[in-house]
Amino acid sequence: MNKKQKENAATLSILEAIENKEDVTQRHIANRLDVALGLANLYLKRCANKGLIKITQAPANRYLYYLTPKGFSEKSRLTGEYLTSSFNFYRNAGDSLNEVFEICKKNNWERILLCGKSELAEIASIRASEKKITIVGTVDKKSKQSFFLGFPMWESIDDADEFDACIITSLEDPFEIYTETTNNYQSEKILVPSILGIKKS
Repeated sequence: MNKKQKENAATLSILEAIENKEDVTQRHIANRLDVALGLANLYLKRCANKGLIKITQAPANRYLYYLTPKGFSEKSRLTGEYLTSSFNFYRNAGDSLNEVFEICKKNNWERILLCGKSELAEIASIRASEKKITIVGTVDKKSKQSFFLGFPMWESIDDADEFDACIITSLEDPFEIYTETTNNYQSEKILVPSILGIKKS
């Protein structure tokens, strides 16, 4: 996701929150966006400067946020844009994962490890079941979860259950994950969906 896409996603999330909750607070916005309170405040000010929201002061140093007509229009536009990009992402991700699973089939690799908790990993788990391939779990050093998608989750590839090959499914830093994985595992058994745009060395 590039900078413009991130800003649009943040704006859409803010506009949705304000529309759905009359007494939304900066802290609520910060939690929704998973950002610091100061950054949430900056996002809100940007929305106000663009004429998307109106901010009024309430008692006890609180603020109330309302969508303007321009804000409603922008929310509708961003929602349509998001749905279009999401549809394209799911289609392209599905196609690239089908290619990867065909490689697995040809090599009789039946137990697959996912490297990176993401939407791509979710799609991989669905396509794997269609191809009769077993997902043993997911590795993600940034996540503290024990399970993801109903499968075990580990912080290190060394801790994972036995597997035949792994698929890079990180969307945040796929090249970094690919590089780290090649340092710890056989490169020919590290599969990279074409949607990630990484050329294997």
